[in-house]
Amino acid sequence: MAEPAFGGLPRQRFRNRLAAGPILVDGGMGTLLFSRGVPQRACLEELVVSRPEMVGAAHREYLEAGAELIETLSFGANRHRLAAWGLEGSVADLNRRAARIAREAREVSGRDALVGGSVGPLGSPARGMPAMSEAAVRASFREQIEGLLEGGADVIVLETFSDLAQLVIAVDEARGASDVPVIASLTFGEELRLADGSSPRAAAQALAMAGADAIGVNCGAGPVACLDALEAMGRAADGEPARSIMPNAGLPQRLEGRFVYAASPTYFGTVTPRLLAAGAGILGGCCGTTPEHIAEMRSALDALKAAGVAATPDIAPPQESPTEVADRRPRPSLVEWATNAVTEGDAPPPTRLAQLLAAGRFVVSVEIDPPRSIRINRTIEAARLLRDAGVDVVNVSDSAMARVRMSALSVAFGIQHDLDLECLVHCTTRDRNLMALESELLGAHALGVRNFIALTGDPPRIGDYPTGTGVWDVDSIGLIGILTRLNLAEDPSGASIGQRAGFTIACALDSTAADSATEWDRLERKLEAGAHLVMTQPLYSVEQVEAMLAEARRRFGPRGLPVPVLLGVLPLVSARHAEFLHNEVPGITIADEARAAMRDAGERGSEVGIEMADRLLTAMEGEVAGTYIMPSFGRYEQCAELVRRIRARHPAAPTAVATGAARASAPATAPLRATP
Repeated sequence: MAEPAFGGLPRQRFRNRLAAGPILVDGGMGTLLFSRGVPQRACLEELVVSRPEMVGAAHREYLEAGAELIETLSFGANRHRLAAWGLEGSVADLNRRAARIAREAREVSGRDALVGGSVGPLGSPARGMPAMSEAAVRASFREQIEGLLEGGADVIVLETFSDLAQLVIAVDEARGASDVPVIASLTFGEELRLADGSSPRAAAQALAMAGADAIGVNCGAGPVACLDALEAMGRAADGEPARSIMPNAGLPQRLEGRFVYAASPTYFGTVTPRLLAAGAGILGGCCGTTPEHIAEMRSALDALKAAGVAATPDIAPPQESPTEVADRRPRPSLVEWATNAVTEGDAPPPTRLAQLLAAGRFVVSVEIDPPRSIRINRTIEAARLLRDAGVDVVNVSDSAMARVRMSALSVAFGIQHDLDLECLVHCTTRDRNLMALESELLGAHALGVRNFIALTGDPPRIGDYPTGTGVWDVDSIGLIGILTRLNLAEDPSGASIGQRAGFTIACALDSTAADSATEWDRLERKLEAGAHLVMTQPLYSVEQVEAMLAEARRRFGPRGLPVPVLLGVLPLVSARHAEFLHNEVPGITIADEARAAMRDAGERGSEVGIEMADRLLTAMEGEVAGTYIMPSFGRYEQCAELVRRIRARHPAAPTAVATGAARASAPATAPLRATP
C-alpha cells in the first residue's frame, strides 16, 4: 500500500481519512466464495491455506470495483469456532495468512486501500455462546487480533455481534493490542433491540466509551433494516465515533441448493445516498453483496461527489401492528371440537377450499402471521375481522423470513376451533426432517387442518438466528410428494397409514423470478408431484399476469395451467414500501408504473394501494380462480377493505358448502378447475 496521504498515528490518520469523505468497504466475501462452489458447510477461514489464490482473486475483484477497505477472510477464525474442524491450534497462523493475502491483493491491484481484520463473535447465537470466563473471552479475542496485526491489518473490524457485552470486551482487547482503528458493528433484529434489551443508541454510547473509532450495523435483513438501526443510533457529533453501515443484499431465497439474494447491485447504488444521509461515514455490504454491488456504490459515491448533493430516496416505513382486542368468545371443549374434525370412512370429504374451487366460486384468501408470543388473542381477532369481511380461507404463514413465531399449525387449529373458518397452512421444509414433517401432517389431519401450501422456506441466516442451520431433508417438491402419498394411504417409505388422507395441496409460483426457466421447471415438477392449486407471489400489473398465463399456455397447452390459480396481491401503502418490496424482497417485482403511482399518491398511499389491487383483480377475474391477499405490515384492516370490495362483485358462498349434509354427501375427491 502506498504511504497514506494523511500523516500521524494510525487512529488519527483514520479520522483524517474519514474527514475527507466516506470510505467504501467491500462486500460479502463468504457468500461470494460459496457462490463459486465452496461447500456451504466448509470452513471458510481454512481457505487461506487450501485456496489462497481464490481468496486473493476475490479481494482483487472488490478492489477493482472501487472498495477502499477490504476485509480479511477471518470472521470465524477464533479457537472456539475453529474447534469444529479441529483447527483450534491454528488461530494465529490462519489470521496471519488471511491478513497477508489481503495485503498481497492490495499490492497486486496497485490501489490505496486499507486492510480490515475481520473478527466475529466467539460462537453462534443460534447454538449458544460458549460458557467462558471473562478472562477466557479476552484471551480468545486477543489471540485472533494479534494474529491479524502480525499479518499487517490496518484496521480491526468487529462485526455481526448481537451480544453487546462481548463486543465491548472485544473493543477493549483491540484497543489494548494496538493503536490501529477499531470499527465495532452490531446486528439488530426487527425490534431494534439486542438480547440484553439495549437500544441502538444505548449500544452506540457503550461502544464509544469502550474506545471504538467507528460504530455501526451490518448484516441483518437488508439496507432498510440496517438503516432503521443506524438512524436509531443517532448521527455522530463532533469528536464522536464515525458511523458505519454494511447491510446484506436484501433477503435470500434458497434455489437449487444455493442462496440467492434479492437486492440487486443497481438498488445498492440507488440507496447509497440514503446511507450517507443517515450519517454513515463507512459503508459497504455484507452477505450477498458482490463486486457488482460495490461497483454501483462506487459510481453513486463518485456521482454525488461530483454533483455535491446527497439525494434521499424513499425507503419503506416501520412495521405497524393491529390493535390488540381481548378474546371473549365461548369455546366448545377441545375433545368435542376435535372429535367432529374428521369423518370416518375410506377417505374424508374434500376440504371447503377444494369444494369452492370445484364449484367455480371466486375464492378469497388472506394471509395471517402467527404471533411472536404465547398470546393468540390478537391473531384470532384478525381472523375474525377477515371472516366477517367475507374471506373463504385464512393462510397461516410459517415463520416467514425465518422470524421465530408461534407454530402455524397451532394458530390454524385455534382459528378453526374458535371461528369455524378454514385455514391453509404454510409448511416449510427448512425446520423439519422427514419424520417431523410426517408426524405434524398426520396430527394436523386428525385435528381437521387439511389445506397446506408446500414451501422450502427462507434461510435461517436472514432471520432471528442468522447462524442457525436449516434441515431441508426435502424441498417443497418433496413435501408435495409426501402429502400426495398420504392421500394414497401410505407414508413416504410406502408403509400403510391405514386410511387415505384428504389434504388439499397448494404450491407457489414466482412468475417474475430472475431465473424464470428454473422457476417454471420447478412448477412442472410440483404439479407432477401432485399439487392441486397454484398460489402466485404478488403481481402488480395486467401485463405481469398475462405474461404468466402466456407461459402457462406455452408449457401446458391452450388451456394453460391444469389446476386452479390464486392470484397473489399485496396492497401497497406508500412509495417507500413499494421500493422496499421491489428491491429487497425475493419474489416481488413491482412494475415501474405501479411504483410511479405510489409516488404520486402521497398521503393517500394506502387507499391507492387498495384501488390498484382491486383493479388488477377485476381485470383478471375471468382468468384466475381467486386471490391470495398478503397484508403489508400487519394491516389486516386494509385487506378486509379489499375483501369487501371483492365480495360486492362475488358474494361469499354459504358455509353449508362444507358442512352438514353437503359434507356428508361430498365425493371423496372433488375435481379442481383451473378457471371459474
